[in-house]
Amino acid sequence: MPVIGTFTAIKDGYAGTIRTLNLNSKVEIRANDRGEGDGMPQYRILVGATEIGAAWRKTKRGSEETYLSVMLDDPCLPQPIWGVLIVAAEGGTARLLWRRNRIGTKQNP
Repeated sequence: MPVIGTFTAIKDGYAGTIRTLNLNSKVEIRANDRGEGDGMPQYRILVGATEIGAAWRKTKRGSEETYLSVMLDDPCLPQPIWGVLIVAAEGGTARLLWRRNRIGTKQNP
């Protein structure tokens, strides 16, 4: 899974940059203040005031480590990009890694 973004922790989320062939944007991953409920994302992903995705906090199987399951979407993309935001133990830098959805499978957050 290639790294497509690097982030640092800020109040209520993360700030950083996402770089792909189509995207090169300053991005904020902010705690979702729009309410809670089953399936609601815990985070909104923003470029300025434009929402380009969502993220859900997950726990790694067999441990207490957490990460964010990330979904990015943009009209220039043929389909959403799914990935994970993992915080490095040293320094607090987080990396966004993407993964391609297999054809014919449904990707869940």
